[in-house]
Amino acid sequence: MTIHFPGYETVINNVYDSGNEHVFSYWDTLNPDQKKHLLEELSTIHFETLQQLYELAKRNLPSLDFKPAPYTPVPKTDEEKKEFEKAKQIGIETIKKGKVAAFVVAGGQGSRLGFDGPKGMFPVGAVSKKSLFQIHAEKIRAYELKYDVAIPWCIMTSEANHDATLAYFEQNNFFNLNKEKVFLFKQNMIPSLDENGKLILESPCSIFRNPDGHGGSLTALYQSGTLDTLQALNIAILSYFQVDNPLVRIIDPVFIGFHRMHDAEVSSKALVKAYPEEKIGVFVQFSNNRIGVVEYSDLPLEKQYEKDEQGQLRYAAGSIAIHLFNTRFIASVTGSNVTLPFHVAKKSIPEYTDKGIHYITGYKFEKFVFDALPLTQHNFILETKREEEFAPVKNKTGVDSVESAQELMINLHKRWLTQKGIAISPKLKKIELSPLFAIEKDDIPQSLIILDKEEVYIE
Repeated sequence: MTIHFPGYETVINNVYDSGNEHVFSYWDTLNPDQKKHLLEELSTIHFETLQQLYELAKRNLPSLDFKPAPYTPVPKTDEEKKEFEKAKQIGIETIKKGKVAAFVVAGGQGSRLGFDGPKGMFPVGAVSKKSLFQIHAEKIRAYELKYDVAIPWCIMTSEANHDATLAYFEQNNFFNLNKEKVFLFKQNMIPSLDENGKLILESPCSIFRNPDGHGGSLTALYQSGTLDTLQALNIAILSYFQVDNPLVRIIDPVFIGFHRMHDAEVSSKALVKAYPEEKIGVFVQFSNNRIGVVEYSDLPLEKQYEKDEQGQLRYAAGSIAIHLFNTRFIASVTGSNVTLPFHVAKKSIPEYTDKGIHYITGYKFEKFVFDALPLTQHNFILETKREEEFAPVKNKTGVDSVESAQELMINLHKRWLTQKGIAISPKLKKIELSPLFAIEKDDIPQSLIILDKEEVYIE
């Protein structure tokens, strides 16, 4: 069968040259719009890159030697506390100069939570039922008011949830943020391949593609033009986080201050793993002295359980996807030939056939944002406390669930009140402080009185 469609001759030739002509199996059943849709998708594919990725999938990569990465722990001594205070002051100065923007990765859907829509729209407030997006937005607004500065917010969506996310922000008036400085852009998609290295049909007129991973967020930031806009606004530092963590300190002066003090291109937050098998990557130092992250699934079993002289886990510094990126560094790894590597995962993938959808084994490719670390000349890792900054909402129940996140949020606000000497009724079960009321403990007025109720929300 010979395929003709005016204006797409090169695309059609590329498909045939790469041995993927099976994607035209249903050509005669398609209407002109469907034919154009298929050819448009195919026009975005770099077949040479896909061939390289297939070769990557078929070979075993050599494993690098590594040891635990050094990091700055939570301060204990007076001297360490002074250093943290110094970092905080430097961080506050940097924020007040308008040098910092926020960047959230929000391409996921809430299906694992039993929620039909973007995960960022999931109601997570323990009392208010505010969504993840609203809590993050109110934090950013609180930082703006606290430091008297405009803080741009970059939001990476996906093809699946972009329109719904944009509509949600518009319906809520961008949660009183300046909508001119809220930048929404889509994550890139990359085709998956079958075990023979060929494209997979998702429907008669579309190719099966998957998001290119959180590491693709840096490329999407650049390709969308948002990076250029940020640099034109003199933004030097991007605070990166994931949408499903409602406890994150989005604009943390201490973290930003240390980032500046260490002249880092990328900085990361770490927490001590709760147990050896915890499903978070660990920070390591490779044999070439570069810092990086080894995914939990790639950490050999003996290293997972390895202990130091004090009987503590040797590979204990876990990565929780909280980073600071210099915009200049992002430009250097997205606007040149230096790019983050792709990782390969063998997965079950739906394929369209004459008899409907059936599942085959194939290869998905994605980038991890922490792979930027080995590309840096200078980086910095800061320990944070789990109970203060890590409450991922990934599951409906159990570990990393809605319930566990709400419990962490409630306990944090209770601790703040107790530390301020504010009385809490024994009857109180749930309390939630709006970020617009208090973004940190010191924002709570000493005169606050907590009502004698089971549930309290303070705005």
